[in-house]
Amino acid sequence: MQHIQSYIKEHKDRFLTELIDLLKIPSVSADPAYKDNVFQTADVIKDSLLKAGCDHVEICETEGFPIVYGEKIFDKSLPTILVYGHYDVQPADPVELWDSPPYEPVIKKTEIHPEGAIFARGACDDKGQMYMHVKAMELMTKTNQLPCNVKFMIEGEEEVGSVNLSKFVKANQEKLKNDVILISDTGMIAQDVPSITTGLRGLSYVEVEVTGPNRDLHSGLYGGAVANPINILTKMIASLHDENNRITIPGFYDKVEDLSDAERAEMAKAPFSLEDYKKSIGIDAVYGEKGYTTNERNSIRPTLDVNGIWGGYIGEGAKTVIASKAFAKISMRLVPNQEWEEITDLFKKYFENIAPAGVKVKVTPHHGGQGYVTPIDSIGYKAASKAYHDTFGKNPIPQRSGGSIPIVSLFEQELKSKTILMGFGLDSDAIHSPNEHFGVWNYFKGIETIPLFYKYFTELSK
Repeated sequence: MQHIQSYIKEHKDRFLTELIDLLKIPSVSADPAYKDNVFQTADVIKDSLLKAGCDHVEICETEGFPIVYGEKIFDKSLPTILVYGHYDVQPADPVELWDSPPYEPVIKKTEIHPEGAIFARGACDDKGQMYMHVKAMELMTKTNQLPCNVKFMIEGEEEVGSVNLSKFVKANQEKLKNDVILISDTGMIAQDVPSITTGLRGLSYVEVEVTGPNRDLHSGLYGGAVANPINILTKMIASLHDENNRITIPGFYDKVEDLSDAERAEMAKAPFSLEDYKKSIGIDAVYGEKGYTTNERNSIRPTLDVNGIWGGYIGEGAKTVIASKAFAKISMRLVPNQEWEEITDLFKKYFENIAPAGVKVKVTPHHGGQGYVTPIDSIGYKAASKAYHDTFGKNPIPQRSGGSIPIVSLFEQELKSKTILMGFGLDSDAIHSPNEHFGVWNYFKGIETIPLFYKYFTELSK
């Protein structure tokens, strides 16, 4: 395609400024205190899509936060690409661990990003990557190079489980009809090693509550005589893994696919330094299921992790009590074929069953989703591979991700189309953590590569 790099060069400062302005809005979907900011962000996305060249854009109300829908349909005989992204972000907590305020974006050079990276909540997940598609759309329309039809569906509830997206998709199948879905909410292996995510893990997220006595008790008067909910909860959690770090829930592994030695060998070709990995997160040893490598543990194997635990007195000084209640939040990352609702039910039954006498256990499911695998022989994958080859000078490596995007399996089920995951972030970008950032180079490399996907997908679809 002509003029891609020249257009980016001409408008580079504006593209960067627009993203920075978007990142200044604290669109935290999980916290009601930011409700107005989330709605404000939807308005900004609507205006951006209109300016980018969409002929029709609307804010679709849901029971929660709205979905921004946009389209440019100029020839129904041509393919239609549906772009999905989200404009909500994770909470910034703990704010005190940020080197700069999370909603005051700054660009700083790093060892990995010598051209600079934008530090702000949502920089990589997913405002920066979502906005690449908006700017790629602008580039194609302003230079008369849009080769096919395009639709956008940008939601505001991804970080809280896409609560209302399923209803919207099921109710708007004709509106959302497409030939392929394009998402940038994943990453690539390294700056010089492009990759396409071909697999995602599913998710089951639950909260557990253990209740003992009917009130907090004096630990001197009652200690040793009644079940302590915090002690019990920690023992129950510890029993969820065996000595080989395999999950002990009966039936948990029944549908887990065992990859062949050949497939595992292909995965192992991706460049990976265990020492650099440990150094990057400040650990001196890795940990996980016996018999699998680090990259296998965080991609093709299921997991169970405690995401939060609390109970009793945690204020300043001492207060000698036996808490009435103890709580934990637990997430299970699942591999394709594991049904998240089935796993949630297995967890609930097992966790309630292992509770000793003297306490009551309550398990509350929060949200979940299925895993996903996209074939590398599809037109979409081939188009993405050619696009990456043009801009990186090498073929991308197919890679399974440890993360979850539950709506991907929903899209295939309801819209009957495959999803291509073209991520430009890096594992080191600290998404969901303090000091989240997104490389300036990566941002513009995405804007450069995405139009080529449109070009090759249209050509290969003929």
